[in-house]
Amino acid sequence: MKKLLVISPNFPPINAADMHRIRQSLPYLKELGWEATVVAVEPEFIEMSEDSLLLKTIPADARVIRIKAFRTAATRKFGLGNLGYRSLYQYYREGNRLLSTEKFDLVYFTTTAFPVMVLGRIWKHKFGVPFVIDMQDPWRNDFYLDKPRHEQPPKFWLAYRLDKYLEAFTMKKVDGIISVSAGYPKTLIERYGNINQEMCTVIPFGGAGIDFEILRDAGLSNKVFQRDDGYIHLVYIGRGGHDMQLALSAIFKAFKEGLMSNPTLFERVRFYFIGTSYAADGLGQKTIFPVASRFGVEDYVVEITDRLPYFEAMHVLSEADLMIVPGSTDTNYTASKLYPYILSKRPLLAVFNRSSSVVEILNNTRAGVCVSFDNEEAVELVASRVLLEFHQILGKLPYTPDTDWVAFEPFSAREACRKQTVFFEKMLKP
Repeated sequence: MKKLLVISPNFPPINAADMHRIRQSLPYLKELGWEATVVAVEPEFIEMSEDSLLLKTIPADARVIRIKAFRTAATRKFGLGNLGYRSLYQYYREGNRLLSTEKFDLVYFTTTAFPVMVLGRIWKHKFGVPFVIDMQDPWRNDFYLDKPRHEQPPKFWLAYRLDKYLEAFTMKKVDGIISVSAGYPKTLIERYGNINQEMCTVIPFGGAGIDFEILRDAGLSNKVFQRDDGYIHLVYIGRGGHDMQLALSAIFKAFKEGLMSNPTLFERVRFYFIGTSYAADGLGQKTIFPVASRFGVEDYVVEITDRLPYFEAMHVLSEADLMIVPGSTDTNYTASKLYPYILSKRPLLAVFNRSSSVVEILNNTRAGVCVSFDNEEAVELVASRVLLEFHQILGKLPYTPDTDWVAFEPFSAREACRKQTVFFEKMLKP
């Protein structure tokens, strides 16, 4: 049995998107020949919501080591709130202890707390253990370089310069890269001469059926809307952002035109966008409601920036009349929440860049309808296609999608884990 050291600062019960890869993989790693040790940050040091039900998805015999981190009350005085920076020293110390006392075959970083990834190179030099990085988002993100200041994330220029240096330091010695999108490895291959295609693989997040088994027995209530209130509830759960402006503009323009052409139907529609900010609860800025306001449909739109606990969010999805998923103009963006959406077995309408893997997945599985766009297209053209789908979908609600579950099997959590272990084995070969 090979031994895997997993670095995942966010871990259940923390309700964070970047912990789902390892959460979904742990039930299958042993049967696939890998014994994992997960090092995670204690929840009390993380400014994110928790969901205790997530702990039920972790095998009872899983080895999870919890470490501390510096508290934000101290680090924000120096402009550092990122969990990766706050836990870097503690990870360095715990990793040194584990790697000096136990034999590990591979170190696996699966997180968007990118600064801790520099330890891969340090530990490789010190202990000779190879390391693999799971790129769930871009680390050095050039997307906002040519964007107006008001569209850039807070402290963008300082963060960008740090990310640029630390990414280069780490990637020049990386042994393998797993990514949710083909675009991330392509960019890294172009940036760093040591990285080639053989060192990279694309493995999207899997869909965990066990989540919906737990959900059925959880007895949760829907605190967002009343299911039988006479309205048609369109739900999106996930981040917002200025990179979704084109898709959102097309959605709201189409909806406005629907109100004028078929008021009897469209007047019943209500949009709910939930968990749209990564900021701590109560501190998030709305990025979707202002777009709705520009099109004069704000009375039909609710945006909640705070994240719901994971299973509460899944419960809200399961009661949606239609799930609606706006995509990014960043062609590398893949919606990691797509597979839970599909497993919820509710009607789905996505509006995505045609280069995104979401388009192909929905077409192959027949789990939903996808309106695709090019970034250069006029909003009016995309909106006309969205309006057509609105008319067709809203007119036949309620219904259950005729999903091809055989076609969905390659996107299951077990298959995603199997692909990871195959890649791990490949990285260990001389």
